Amino acid sequence: MDGALPELPWSENEFAALAERHRRELHVHCYRMLGSFDDAEDAVQETILRAWRARSTLERPENLRAWLYKIASNTCLDAIRRRDRRVSSYESIADVTWLQPYPDHLLDATVAPGDPGEVLVERETIELTFLAVIQVLPAPQRATLILREMLGWSAKETAELLELSVPAVNSALQRARATLREQLPSEGRELWSSPEASEAERRALAGFIDAHQRGDTDAALALIADDVRVTMPPQGYLFDGRAAVTPLIERAHSGADGEWRLVPTAANRQPAAASYLRAPGDDAFRAFKLDVLRIADGKVAEVTTFGGDRLEVFGLPPTLLD
Repeated sequence: MDGALPELPWSENEFAALAERHRRELHVHCYRMLGSFDDAEDAVQETILRAWRARSTLERPENLRAWLYKIASNTCLDAIRRRDRRVSSYESIADVTWLQPYPDHLLDATVAPGDPGEVLVERETIELTFLAVIQVLPAPQRATLILREMLGWSAKETAELLELSVPAVNSALQRARATLREQLPSEGRELWSSPEASEAERRALAGFIDAHQRGDTDAALALIADDVRVTMPPQGYLFDGRAAVTPLIERAHSGADGEWRLVPTAANRQPAAASYLRAPGDDAFRAFKLDVLRIADGKVAEVTTFGGDRLEVFGLPPTLLD
């Protein structure tokens, strides 16, 4: 096809090939809406299926991308209503028990090089805290925020998709922005820039890994902020402040559970460490957890810990040999 869109009607193979070009960016869109990597996978599959069934209603092939986004948005709205997944009140990431991390290497492969409409996944619109906070928003506000601010849709286009008036869309966007200003950490309120990982973040991650592998509790405590917060989706655990977090560090460094090996990675445009544990008597380090760090003023301000089962989508092995 040489990048050109065929005339309608498309064959099943032609449609599948065209839809596949947009799969990753649709996945990011659904992930923002739903907060779950796995639920986003299901939503994209449903989107492609709905699109195939309705392909005869697409009048102009050049509108395929926008049409797919419309179907994906409605698929996510249906999923939110069906699962009733909205946080009634937000204190921390622990309140969003379905939240899952997104590997940076997939964010960097959102579209094929040179594709039209290339999508830049901005840092502040994919960070875990941001993703958790927007789960507080009613579904129409969430969709409006994503479509207007992250995809650049006009108020009219958004209104047509959501079957709302333009004034209602503008009002929903204002309310969504007000919620973000109230809930996001002060250092994360400049939402629409895209800074690279800083040297301070790289140093903090290296120090975090080094202290953990050496079992150096003092070094680990020197890295964390006094108001550090640790959450562990989906368990809903919340550890707030140095006094609450210190016993966790001491336990991990005691050697009672075994020996640790950590691998640096990145999730949601944040530094992360994949942890492998070799239990006493075992001959291999086995996937145990993924820690995603939020760094503020050079200190670890927040750690969001996910289970070792998430390492597979990061392209990491289930075990490491010594």
